[in-house]
Amino acid sequence: MRSLRPEGIPQGILPAPMPVPRLPGHKVRAVGCDVPPASQRGFIFVRHMELVAEFANGETSAPFPYDVADRERIDAVVIVAHYRDQAGVRRVYLRSALRPPAALRARDVWPVPEKDTLGELWEVPAGLVEVNERSEAGLRACARRELHEEAGFDVPEEQVMPLGPSSFPSPGMVGERHFYFHAEVDPARRGRPPEDGSILERHASIVDVSLEEALAACRAGEIEDAKTELALRRLAELYPERP
Repeated sequence: MRSLRPEGIPQGILPAPMPVPRLPGHKVRAVGCDVPPASQRGFIFVRHMELVAEFANGETSAPFPYDVADRERIDAVVIVAHYRDQAGVRRVYLRSALRPPAALRARDVWPVPEKDTLGELWEVPAGLVEVNERSEAGLRACARRELHEEAGFDVPEEQVMPLGPSSFPSPGMVGERHFYFHAEVDPARRGRPPEDGSILERHASIVDVSLEEALAACRAGEIEDAKTELALRRLAELYPERP
């Protein structure tokens, strides 16, 4: 048995960690892989794989097909910009984003009615890790860049702090990891976000709301982006509301 505590959160901020059971020790092995040549790959491509599961009890499965989404820049950083206002209220910055896969959900797959704003989401700043940023220092530099590009805060790297361990947002489909950071910022020093030049980043709205309002919006389904909710909840653990 071992305990898990998010990195970057001081002892005493969270309740005593609960022990989690040891994982069973199963493995998976690729015995075949069909990948399109580099010249035919889009931003995202599919690896058509043949896998074998090797179970901890010694059993080995027959080969089975499995498709995996992939891309050259596989991982991403997630960063929360926040500050405490004159009333002592912790406030966070959110940015609107248009996400085509959500916006173009086919009507015949809807289990419940969707909003008129389907595909338009409130998110904290985030972005892909470049190939030359695949290191701890590179991740922090990436988070700093994305904070500037998407929210307009140009802060020194030492102001960018870790916000718990990385996580897999959709491990059944893609091996992408999210790396979480936060930065306490001065709202008076926010400039115009330069963005990255992509069409979907144009004309985004940027708002700051109290952390409590943001968490309430998550509970109400008004903030639907999972990485944003996770980052906000971690920030709330790091900065508990004053009595």
